[in-house]
Amino acid sequence: MSKTNLNKVYDPETVETKWYEKWLENNSFKAACDEREKFSVVIPPPNVTGSLHMGHALDNTLQDVLVRFKRMQGYDTLWMPGTDHAGIATQTKVEQHISEEDNITKYDLGREKFLEKVWSWKDEYHERITAQLKKLGVSVDWSRERFTMDEGCSKAVREVFVTLYEKGLIYQGDYIINWCPRCYTALSDIEVEHLESEGTLTHIKYSLTDGSDHISVATTRLETMIGDTAVAVHPEDERYQNMVGKTVRLPLVNREIPIVADEYVDPEFGSGAVKVTPAHDPNDFDIGERHNLKNIAVIGKDGKMTDEAGERYAGMDRYDCRKALRDDLIAGGFILATDDHEHSVGQCHRCDTTIEPLVSKQWFVKMDPLAKPAVELVNQGDTKFVPERFEKIYRNWMENIRDWCISRQIWWGHRIPAWYCNCGEMIVSREEPESCSSCGSELEQDPDVLDTWFSSALWPFSTMGWPEETEDLKKFYPTSVLVTGYDIIFFWVARMIFMGLEFMEERPFDDVLIHGLVRDANGRKMSKSLGNGIDPLELIDKYGADTLRYTLVTGNTPGNDMRFSYDKVEASRNFANKIWNASRFAIMNLDGYTPQELSANDKRLSLADKWILHRLEEVTKDVTRLFEKYELGEASQTLYDFIWTEFCDWYIEMAKIRLYQGTEEQKALTQEVLVRGLDTILKLLHPIMPFITEEIRSYLPHTDELIVTSTWPEYDISFVDEESKSKMEQIMEGIRVVRNLRRELDIAPQTKSPITILANEEKDFTTFDDYKVYFNALAGAEPVSVVSEMKEKPKKALSAVVRGAEIFLPLEGLVNLSEEIERLEKKEKELEKEVDLVESKLSNENFVNKAPKDVVDKEKEKQQDYKVRLQKVTERLDTLRSMKE
Repeated sequence: MSKTNLNKVYDPETVETKWYEKWLENNSFKAACDEREKFSVVIPPPNVTGSLHMGHALDNTLQDVLVRFKRMQGYDTLWMPGTDHAGIATQTKVEQHISEEDNITKYDLGREKFLEKVWSWKDEYHERITAQLKKLGVSVDWSRERFTMDEGCSKAVREVFVTLYEKGLIYQGDYIINWCPRCYTALSDIEVEHLESEGTLTHIKYSLTDGSDHISVATTRLETMIGDTAVAVHPEDERYQNMVGKTVRLPLVNREIPIVADEYVDPEFGSGAVKVTPAHDPNDFDIGERHNLKNIAVIGKDGKMTDEAGERYAGMDRYDCRKALRDDLIAGGFILATDDHEHSVGQCHRCDTTIEPLVSKQWFVKMDPLAKPAVELVNQGDTKFVPERFEKIYRNWMENIRDWCISRQIWWGHRIPAWYCNCGEMIVSREEPESCSSCGSELEQDPDVLDTWFSSALWPFSTMGWPEETEDLKKFYPTSVLVTGYDIIFFWVARMIFMGLEFMEERPFDDVLIHGLVRDANGRKMSKSLGNGIDPLELIDKYGADTLRYTLVTGNTPGNDMRFSYDKVEASRNFANKIWNASRFAIMNLDGYTPQELSANDKRLSLADKWILHRLEEVTKDVTRLFEKYELGEASQTLYDFIWTEFCDWYIEMAKIRLYQGTEEQKALTQEVLVRGLDTILKLLHPIMPFITEEIRSYLPHTDELIVTSTWPEYDISFVDEESKSKMEQIMEGIRVVRNLRRELDIAPQTKSPITILANEEKDFTTFDDYKVYFNALAGAEPVSVVSEMKEKPKKALSAVVRGAEIFLPLEGLVNLSEEIERLEKKEKELEKEVDLVESKLSNENFVNKAPKDVVDKEKEKQQDYKVRLQKVTERLDTLRSMKE
C-alpha cells in the first residue's frame, strides 16, 4: 500500500538531496561489467577552472537522459565521469589568482611551488564541479571517476607519445607556429579564433636594385616587412615575367632580396606581388621552404621587436612599430597608396590576444597518416554524426589538416617525456632515465608540456585503464555515444577518433550526438562581457534541478542552438507542479486499493479507461522511439502534451465519476488504471525529471525497487484499442464545443445548461447516448438529450458541428438575449480599441526599426490575437441578433 499522502507543495531541495544520497547508497549508477549488453558514455570532462555554466548543464542533462533511459531498458550502463586539467586555461586562472591575492608571479614561486598552487586549485574546483554535477542529478559511476593527470591517464599519455615517436609520427622541428604573447605559449591551429577586422592595406614601393623599375607590394602588417627575405609573384603573371630572378631593395632596411615565382600567390590580390616574411607568416614559411629563403625573426615572443629589427625599432611593441614604420615610409616616399581592408585576424581563444606567427622549435604530430583512416571511418558510416550535416564539417577539417603542434610553453600539464644531455643526446622514454645512455651524465627533461587536447584525445580508452587490457576496456570500449557541442568537433571529437583508431584499432564511439549552444532570450551567446550569463546552480536553488533539466531538454533539437528564457523555466516549474498535484489526487484516492491484473478485454473498463490505456501504449512507443533517435526534445514535448492534457485534464476528471459515484468494483478498477497510468508516466518521464518521479513513485503501491533501476515500460499491443480511441476523441470534441459555447456566453461554471445532440448515424447516436455522463461531469451539461432526428432546429440556440453530430445549446431561460448582445457589443468595442492601438504601434516605423525584435514580435502576436477574438465576438453578435429578430 502507498505511504502517507504527498505534501501539498513540492519541495525540490529536500527531495533532490534525499534521492541523490539514496541512489549513491544503493550503487544505482555503478556499472556491473556483467554479461548484459553494454551502453557506455564518457563525460566530456569539464575543466577545473571554475563553475559549470549552462552549456555544461545542457550537455550533462542530455547525457543523463540517455543513460537513465538505457539503464531502465536493462543495459549494463557505464557513464564515466572525470575532469580535465585544462593546461593553459587553469594556469592562467592560477596566475591571475596569485597576482591578485599575493602580488607575485609564477616565476617568484618557481616551477615546483607554482605547481603545488595549481594542484590545490584543482582539488578545490574539482570538489566544486563534482558537487554541482550531483545537484544536477547526473547518474555517473563515481567509483570510476578519472582526471586527465591522474596516474593511469598519465601512463597512457606517455605510452602514446613514445609509441608515436617510435613510429616517426611525432617529431621535433623548427616550424612556424601560432604564438600567444600573453599566455606565452604555442597554440595549435584550432586554438586560434579568426575574427574579421577593419585594417589598412598599404602599397609599398620596392625598387629593383638594377634601377630599371619598381614593384608595388601590399601588406596589412607593416611591422613584419623588416623581416622580408623575398617578393613573390605568380609564375604565370605576365606583368612580372621579366622580373623573376631579379632583386629588389627592401625599403628602410636596404637589404637586397630576390623576386621569386610561386603558385601560392594570387595574381588578383593587390598588385599581384606579395612580400615574403618566412619567420612571421605560415604561408610565407612554406614559400621560404620551397625557395630556400632565410628566416629573420623581427618580432619576439613578448610581442616586441627584436634586435633583428634594427636599432630604430628594437624593443618597440609590435603595434607601436607599425605606426613608426608608416611614418618612416611616408617620409621616405615609399608608400604608393593605402586602402581600407577587412581581413581575418587570429586571436588566442583563451585570452583574446592577437597571436603572432613565429618560427620556433616545437613538437609536432604528423597528421596525414592518422587523418586518412579517421575520415574513412566516417565515410563508411562506422561512426555516425547526429545530425548528419556535421559529418561534412568534420571531413573538411580532417582532409585539410596540418601537422599538430603539441608542445606548450607552460608548467601545468603532462611534461613531454624527452630528456636532453649536454653531449647532444636526446632520450624519449616511457620511464624516466637515470642518466645519459651515451656518456652517463645527468639529464634535463624537456620543460614544455603537452597540449591539453593530447590527453583528452585518449579519454575514451585511457579512462578505462589502457594501456592495460582491463575488464572495463574489453566490455565498454568502444563507447555507445558521445554527446558534445559543435564547437569542439575539431578540438576533441576528431582527435579522439584518430587516436582511438591508432591505439585501439577501433572507433571510440558509435554515434556523435551534437548539440548547439545555450543562448539568451535574444539569441546572443552567453558571456561575461555581455553580462547575460546564467548560473545553473542559482536556477536549481530557486526552481529545482528537474525544472532546469526539463527546460534544457524541451525544444532542444540536435545540432541547433537554443534560446533560454525565464518564461520557459516558469512553464517547466508549472509542469512539475501539475504532475505533483495530479499524483497527489491519485494517491489520495487509493484507500482500499488492492492490486489486480488488467485485461484489455475486461468489459468492466469504462471508455475513459480503455482510451487512456491505449494512449499509454502509444506514448510509450513514441517516447521510446524518439529517445532511440536522440530526439529528446520531441520526446519531452510528447510527454508534456500527454501528461498535462490527456492524463491530467481529461482522464483524471473522468476518473472522478467512478471514484466518487461508482460501485466498489468500478472504483477498484479505476484505482488500478490510475496506478498503472501514473507508474508508466513516471517511468517514461524519469530520465528527464529523475527527482520528482522517484519521489512520487515511492508513494505508489509497488515493490520497493527504485525507479532509477526499474524496468522501462514496453509497448503492449493488447491494450491498443483504436475503436475506443475514436469514440473518446469524438466525445472530447463534443465536450470542448460545449465548453466553448458556454464560455462565449459567459455562463458560470456552477450553472448547468441543457444541450441537445443531433446524431443521424446509429454508431454516432450510440456513442453520444452511452457517454452522456461525461458531458454532465466535464461540460456542465444537464440534461443531455441525444436524438437521431429533429423536425426543426431550435432557433434560439447556439450550435456547433462536431464529428458525427451537431450540438445545440438552447438560450431560453439561460441567457437574456438583450443583455448578452449588450455585453458582447461592449466587448467588441474594447477589442476594436485594442486592435487600433497595436496597429498604430506597428505602423510606426521608428518603433519597428528600433525596438528589440522580441518586443516587435510580441506586438504582432497581440495584433493577431485581438483580431481573432474580435472576429469571434462579431460572429457571435450576428448570430444572437438574428435570433432576436
